[in-house]
Amino acid sequence: MSKAVISNPIFHDADKAREWLEARLWKDGPICPKCGTVDEATLMQGKSHRAGLYQCNACHEPFTVTVGTLYERSKIPLNKWLAATHLMMASKNGISALEIGRLLGISKKSSWFLCHRIRESLRQTDLAPMGGEGKTVEADETFIGGKEKNKHAKVRNGRNIGGMGKEPVFALVERNGHVRSQHVPAVNAKTLRPILVAQVDAKTFLMTDDAGQYRHMSKDFTHETVNHGAGEYVRGHAHTNTIEGYFSVLKRGLTGTFHHVSQQHLKRYLAEFDFRYNNRTKLGVSDVERFEKSIGGIVGKRLTYRRTYAG
Repeated sequence: MSKAVISNPIFHDADKAREWLEARLWKDGPICPKCGTVDEATLMQGKSHRAGLYQCNACHEPFTVTVGTLYERSKIPLNKWLAATHLMMASKNGISALEIGRLLGISKKSSWFLCHRIRESLRQTDLAPMGGEGKTVEADETFIGGKEKNKHAKVRNGRNIGGMGKEPVFALVERNGHVRSQHVPAVNAKTLRPILVAQVDAKTFLMTDDAGQYRHMSKDFTHETVNHGAGEYVRGHAHTNTIEGYFSVLKRGLTGTFHHVSQQHLKRYLAEFDFRYNNRTKLGVSDVERFEKSIGGIVGKRLTYRRTYAG
């Protein structure tokens, strides 16, 4: 975070943070979270009322801008929520909950919960097919955590038996576009083909390595492969360098910043890295713009501590 950004009042003053959030979530006036009425609410200004409290003129329910969002009923000041979000959005390799806790003066437990709730708000909800005519999507898998000798450990019910194996992650990357990654139970055609068919437009050029799970994808796409086993990595237009680059950033962050990522929370870490990649500087998105874009995901994403801990 630059000095200019650090000095922004929204990261230091809860009222300034609330006003900033209202301006972004309520562009057309206060929105009642119960009945959905827009700009038909009265600001409660009595001394006994907390700042930013409105009453809907239609259903008479009181509300603030945080009701129905990630921040509802949180005891952490809103300015610290915004500061934590900006730190996560500005850190290419991620930032640990411990570091955020030290910087913002909150406990380890609170910062852990805060970070996971922010990650939950970043998870993609629009799973429209990627690619299309004239576009190229690269598909590949990688393995996260555990010991290298357990890379192909037997998987049952989505878990590596004994908890010692590496967790498989499958990702799709559109060249010069977005990434979509997901934690999968196994790496085989039975698991990956339905994902590819559902999430990639049939007119797309599909690029993979020559692993067995991809060998029959020419039935569904214009499909090219590169033979990594034979030392082939680029053959004209055919390569998977884009997705390998994404995996490099992902692993550098998960290993170097977080050290250990549990199986039940891996999906949320993937959401964080996907969001930063999809709003990266190369696509013309600055750190501040990435932070502001992330705020849109807080609506309807309230997550309790018990549900977060359970995965």
